[in-house]
Amino acid sequence: MNTRIRIRVRMSARPIDEPHRASSQLELLFDLVFVVAVAAATAQLAHHIADGHAWTGLIGFLQVFFAIWWAWMNFTWFASSYDTDDVAYRLLTMVQMAGVLVLAAGVPATATGDYRAVAAGYLVMRIGLVTQWLRAGLEDPARRRTAFRYATGITVLQIGWVGWLLLGETGVLSPGTRPVCFLALAAAELAVPRWAERPGATTWHPHHIAERYGLFTIILLGESVLAAITGVRGALQAAEISAAFVTIAVSGLVLLFATWWLYFLEPAGDGLSDRREGSYLWGYGHFGIFAALAALGASLEIAVEDTGHHLPASPLLISYAVAASVGVFLVLLWLVHVPIVARTVLRPGAVLTCATVVFLLPLAAPWTGVAVVVAGIAAACALLVTFTITLERKGNPS
Repeated sequence: MNTRIRIRVRMSARPIDEPHRASSQLELLFDLVFVVAVAAATAQLAHHIADGHAWTGLIGFLQVFFAIWWAWMNFTWFASSYDTDDVAYRLLTMVQMAGVLVLAAGVPATATGDYRAVAAGYLVMRIGLVTQWLRAGLEDPARRRTAFRYATGITVLQIGWVGWLLLGETGVLSPGTRPVCFLALAAAELAVPRWAERPGATTWHPHHIAERYGLFTIILLGESVLAAITGVRGALQAAEISAAFVTIAVSGLVLLFATWWLYFLEPAGDGLSDRREGSYLWGYGHFGIFAALAALGASLEIAVEDTGHHLPASPLLISYAVAASVGVFLVLLWLVHVPIVARTVLRPGAVLTCATVVFLLPLAAPWTGVAVVVAGIAAACALLVTFTITLERKGNPS
């Protein structure tokens, strides 16, 4: 194995069909930094749910999570096309990682509407990415216009984000107007790749991208485990362990296993290879999938903690926090695969039936309690897994 440090490598597009393309060690390290950012956002959401302010917490969570997800996604797709792994590339990646850490440190302050640290971290990440795109444009003449369009679009949008922050801090933007402006800027961010790639598409590797998304899914499931452990720790401080505590703890484990199983039932690499034009909907749709998995961790934490402490949040609210996370995950998991595969492994009728049951179960929470509802949601997901693999096996007998 060649372990020499590559000081300087000309940045050119990597082959789309490069064999044995896998995540690099640097990409894995990059993902590890995001664990901190996601954990901070999840903890903040859990705090809001526990206090009974789920809606307010959800808005802030989605804003912060968008910054986390978009920064990760931009790096991932760029690396799939232009990863040179030389010294300059590594150092610029480190700059982006530093921005993630600053963003994570600023998450608690967003509870009071202070987004300065989050915006500063996002700015640092964007500086690193813009520099990468400028380098790609200078060293890859075939896709120079595409690379420079990316650099231009990101820069202009970053100026917009700074303006959004300053106008909000000075009171020019009212609290009610800030989310609207945020949505407008986020929509513009999503439009940059479509606009930038009109002169020529980047050469991202479909199986590499599918693997990267799968790894980030595992990170989010790991965050859910961590959040659940936090809830267990809080519940264990109570005088005794109740049946509700055991039920939610076991059901939470079943839920995490079921969501993992369902996600990896549908390999996306071949679909992305055959239908590259569907990559936008597949990639963008993962924002909802990733956010739902992160929110599930926060919800399970509160559900477990509620068994040992009396929380301000009602059983109905806690139950719907879990149900909404699972339901959104299920529906979006099916939808994102529709543009890239001819026939999805997840059958729409089964998915929608399961999601409907999941959304209806919390209505019983005031009478049955949170534990029974969470157990019902876990059972519904387990049945969906069983039905799907059974149906798939019948259609493809070995």
